[in-house]
Amino acid sequence: MARSALTSRFRRLDIDQYDENRFVEEPEEAAEAEPDAGPEVEALLRQGDALRAFHTALRSSPSPGSPAVKEQAQGTVLKVLTSFKSGEIERAVSSLDRNGVDLLMKYIYKGFEKPTENSSAILLQWHEKALAVGGLGSIVRVLTARKTV
Repeated sequence: MARSALTSRFRRLDIDQYDENRFVEEPEEAAEAEPDAGPEVEALLRQGDALRAFHTALRSSPSPGSPAVKEQAQGTVLKVLTSFKSGEIERAVSSLDRNGVDLLMKYIYKGFEKPTENSSAILLQWHEKALAVGGLGSIVRVLTARKTV
């Protein structure tokens, strides 16, 4: 009896592998050359088509990868957001689906992290309209998301 009670084989079992809430860092894949939407977005902005530039910038958001690519995409989205007039913001936000509003919220909060001149006031206007469309659930999903932009 004493011999079987002193066995330590049970300690080799990793029970954490069965925990569904366990966070596992996903290995970064080799950086695939993602097409940069910056030139296309700037061309659309010069043409005066801010809504298409907005959708293009959000659609081309990078997958998890290098911080430089993410920073470049964030700059492009911020440039598009600042190019809108106050009256056009609501129409642009209402043209997004739920995932689009959540992605927009991620970019808004990312813009709040590193404010530039007058960007906070513009981002607050976008936040107000995105909150009206996405509700509080959008904010909760963004703040609890593991993947960032």
